[in-house]
Amino acid sequence: MTKVRKAVIPAAGLGTRFLPATKSQPKEMLPVIDKPTIQYVVEEAVGAGITDILVITGRGKRAIEDHFDRNFELEFYLEEGKKNEELEQVQAISEMADIHYIRQRDPLGLGHAVSVARQHVGSEPFAVLLGDDIMVDDSRLLRSMLDCYERYGRSVVAVLEVAREDIKNYGCISPEAVEEDLVRIRSIVEKPKPEDAPSNLAVIGRYVFTPEIFDALDRITPGAGGELQLTDAISLLLESQTVFGYTFESGRYDIGKKIDFLRATVELALDRPDLGEEFRAFLADLVQRRKIV
Repeated sequence: MTKVRKAVIPAAGLGTRFLPATKSQPKEMLPVIDKPTIQYVVEEAVGAGITDILVITGRGKRAIEDHFDRNFELEFYLEEGKKNEELEQVQAISEMADIHYIRQRDPLGLGHAVSVARQHVGSEPFAVLLGDDIMVDDSRLLRSMLDCYERYGRSVVAVLEVAREDIKNYGCISPEAVEEDLVRIRSIVEKPKPEDAPSNLAVIGRYVFTPEIFDALDRITPGAGGELQLTDAISLLLESQTVFGYTFESGRYDIGKKIDFLRATVELALDRPDLGEEFRAFLADLVQRRKIV
């Protein structure tokens, strides 16, 4: 069976929820502490053994390419200044993976963005990692999904239990238990009303697809929001082959939401050996001063 060697990261969105910060810079370059969010996603793919990565970009996204490229002037400055740790950091960014770029010319939705990857992916299975979700789990979820693909040879979607009232914000599956942490998807629907949802298992931004997903993407028509929905393509794929849902519970930050962006910044800072102790003391003092209970 062909191993999953390639990952696709859609990064063509306008980032309207973070305006005005995203007016002139890609939302994927907003930093969580001192690392752009898209770097977390690339590092996750690399940690799972995938180093051939295609980033789907759009207008105004050149900063993403610059970030993962060499910067000889900066490297020279750091080397001359004996800033060896910083030099190693910036060199590692450009060497961690073989990263390719292609533009999604029209903002037609996630389904269309994934379809743009067809020529690069070819007839191979591939992973899709959405930039709005960062996983801080040492690539455990993605590795587990890749293992599932290697065992069954079928597409795998990451799913997470959410509050029933929140399911309207996600794709939602009807599950059938297979084994621990794994379900077979019987049906899938995009952003259902809570009272109509088949479960409270929400589709989260990690996927492993067989190449047949491209044929399904060719057949879909505009759905929710007038966009080409990846969820609709998965629903079509279910007509011809099994698709699994891999359940998980922790490690995910939905940084497309401002509150989760802040939560990620605070929690990850607390875990940093260079920041955690001082930041923890600041937070304790803040709680006292603001009388936060």
